[in-house]
Amino acid sequence: MRDSGCISCAIATGQADAGIVYEADSVIAFMDLQPVTPGHLPVVPKTHAVDLENLDKGVGIQVWKVAHQLARALRWSGLRCEGVNLFLADGEAVFQA
Repeated sequence: MRDSGCISCAIATGQADAGIVYEADSVIAFMDLQPVTPGHLPVVPKTHAVDLENLDKGVGIQVWKVAHQLARALRWSGLRCEGVNLFLADGEAVFQA
């Protein structure tokens, strides 16, 4: 499922440019155009899900596995990385965009 107004869906389908860092069947990670910090990497499912309730459990697990791998890679990279923040916004009330 795709949402034509969703930037993550556009990136996942190649309709929007992005610096892809990781890509698999169900997950994609990319450099953010407006990074909060250096190394800011959104890790998102390739299938559109409005919220966690609509996200396939296996895909959700894969998202967190990839986030863990990339967090480790950031720690070992040349970027200054004093900490890693894993952030999940599930709903507009908590700033999900």
